[in-house]
Amino acid sequence: MLILHDPHCAAYGSSLRPEQPARVTRSVAHLGAAHPDWNFSGPTAPVTDDTLLLAHTPTHLQRLAQPRDFDDDTPYFPAIAEHARRAVATAVAAAQHALTRRTPAFSLMRPPGHHATADTAMGFCYLNQIAIAALHAAHSGTAFRSAAPRKVAVWDFDAHHGNGTESILHAHAASGAFFFASVHQAPGYPGTGTRDLGPRTRNWPIAPHTPRGKHMAALRAALDAVVAFAPDLILVSAGFDAYAQDPITAMTLEGEDFATLGHWLAELRDTHGIPAAGILEGGYSADLPLLIDAFLSAWENPLRPA
Repeated sequence: MLILHDPHCAAYGSSLRPEQPARVTRSVAHLGAAHPDWNFSGPTAPVTDDTLLLAHTPTHLQRLAQPRDFDDDTPYFPAIAEHARRAVATAVAAAQHALTRRTPAFSLMRPPGHHATADTAMGFCYLNQIAIAALHAAHSGTAFRSAAPRKVAVWDFDAHHGNGTESILHAHAASGAFFFASVHQAPGYPGTGTRDLGPRTRNWPIAPHTPRGKHMAALRAALDAVVAFAPDLILVSAGFDAYAQDPITAMTLEGEDFATLGHWLAELRDTHGIPAAGILEGGYSADLPLLIDAFLSAWENPLRPA
């Protein structure tokens, strides 16, 4: 298992906010101690504006540098644009590793990204790293907008709808290169994702307190739809806030359920040959390190108990 992490991602924020530095510092420390055989990789090469512009508008990149809050959840922090760019860089690197090595990679960074739209930051998210990674992976090694881009699917199991990822990738629906599947709490933030936008932009809204079995059935259906798309790469918006003890959601999954999600990805790798990479999104419980461990351990080695 390759873990991509840049310690600079913990250099902003506050312990008074749900999305705080301890989310990653505690997770990195736990995974490093529990899995000394895993490969932990440091800072990656910076992303260029051209890469960011695959998903975002020039106006948004300029707005990130302005010392004004986007909203109460998404305030301005000094150097937040650089922090967000580092998260994008590791997501792109994780996708490229999965494509070239055919082995899993996980970007353990903050800020998260799946709420960021083409032209605004919201919901703790400043740049949409998974959408950028998908667009980059589809066209890397080819002429951009070529007739035969790679097919990339995004499977989003965060408790909140990945509205930014949906809108960015759906704008490229005519290419046939992208598939988006999200399973999320509804009603819930940000209030989107209540219906499908097309055959390759699919949503599975889940009511608060839905029993685990029904939630897991929706997650399996979403992943089966991803597989039916026959992607060359799966990118996973891995949010762990569907956990029963998460402080800002009302869902019911347990640690063993996240292990099951990892088992499913391992099965796709081993039986279908589909490479995948994961990007950390939400998850605000003190148990986050254990949840990430359960998911990644099962994905890396499905025969070993999580």
